[in-house]
Amino acid sequence: MDVYELADLVARQKESGEAYLEFLRVPSLSMGVYTLPAGSEDLQEPHTEDEVYYVTHGKATMRIGSDHRQISAGSIVFVAANVDHCFYDITEDLTVLVFFAPAEYTHQELNNGKEG
Repeated sequence: MDVYELADLVARQKESGEAYLEFLRVPSLSMGVYTLPAGSEDLQEPHTEDEVYYVTHGKATMRIGSDHRQISAGSIVFVAANVDHCFYDITEDLTVLVFFAPAEYTHQELNNGKEG
């Protein structure tokens, strides 16, 4: 069993200097903490796996395909694989738990293996 504390994960993520910190990876699932400061730009691109975002802190607008929604602490958002999406108009520092199923890049790695 693995147990994680959000405050510890956010501290580790900040120490890393990266916006995203993966903290769990098994074949069927990966999880990470993603943070974006107020006023920043989210540069992520579509992922090859389904994902769920759980907003633990902050406020922003999220675009998923052509749909735009306000999100804040407590929001849970599902994004299907290969759908273009991003956070924007980040008005309060954003902290998000990210769940990928299967683990992030699994399908990309499979596709790359077939091409090689």
